[in-house]
Amino acid sequence: MENSGGMYLNMAAVTSRVGVARLLQAAFGCTTFSLVAHRGGFNEAYGTFCMAVWCFCFAVTIFIITCEFTRLHGCLSISWGNFTAAFAMLATLMSITTAVIYPLNFVQFSCHPIGCEKRDFSISASVFAGLLFFAYATEVFLTRAKPGQVTSYMATVSGLLKIVQAFAACIIFGALVNDSQYNRYVATQWCVAVYSFCFVLTVVVVSLNVTGRTATLRCPFERFVIIYTFVAVLMYVSAAVIWPVFCFDRKYGSPHRPYQCSKGKCPWDSQVVIAVFTYVNLVLYVADLAYSQRIRFVSHP
Repeated sequence: MENSGGMYLNMAAVTSRVGVARLLQAAFGCTTFSLVAHRGGFNEAYGTFCMAVWCFCFAVTIFIITCEFTRLHGCLSISWGNFTAAFAMLATLMSITTAVIYPLNFVQFSCHPIGCEKRDFSISASVFAGLLFFAYATEVFLTRAKPGQVTSYMATVSGLLKIVQAFAACIIFGALVNDSQYNRYVATQWCVAVYSFCFVLTVVVVSLNVTGRTATLRCPFERFVIIYTFVAVLMYVSAAVIWPVFCFDRKYGSPHRPYQCSKGKCPWDSQVVIAVFTYVNLVLYVADLAYSQRIRFVSHP
């Protein structure tokens, strides 16, 4: 039988520096959720969230390794470079979140009366959760766009910032639904509209790049990105002014945490989280606007 297609397996997918990083991601991810599932413990919402993140990242990483190794990614109707870059950044953010949340909620340095096995498993899981973060961060570092290099948009600083912006917005939404009392004033409802509008457009930009559909826009993609980012900066400036005033000014809210607030169920705490990440996202959008001016956009299949 004639071999007209060349090698079917891509050995570089597991032997290159990026390939090794992905193999470590799969190994650390599998080890982490296995330790937690065995004896580490993952009850309540925080534990379930951590397990969901580790399982999701493991599954997608295995999918990426398999597609790269077998060259099946060429059969998919997506921009593979944009997809892998976007996922690596998202997984980095999700894994560092779980690497912080899990130890804070489940690691106890004192032993239970029946022994120290549960404590040892939870500490080990926390260590591997940290290693998982470094493995994903390494991939982001290795695949990021270098000056003068033609690469996928999601591997550029602007593309990576889009993922961070969306992730920060998700944290804001989580705080909003946690009894933030945002519906008390029209002004704070405007802030929610700002967060929602910017989040949706950010997701649209990422989706267009991952699916390779940027050419479907009626205007040049680079112009759309810059205009949208500029509008997002203006809207976040308004939210950065309005939200603290209507939450922490004595006329509308409280500048100090109320004494009667219980831990985890205090509207004031949620309002602080929203205020902090409003300023975080404002800085991210300003940086995105600055970097977008320096990118030379090229078409990718």
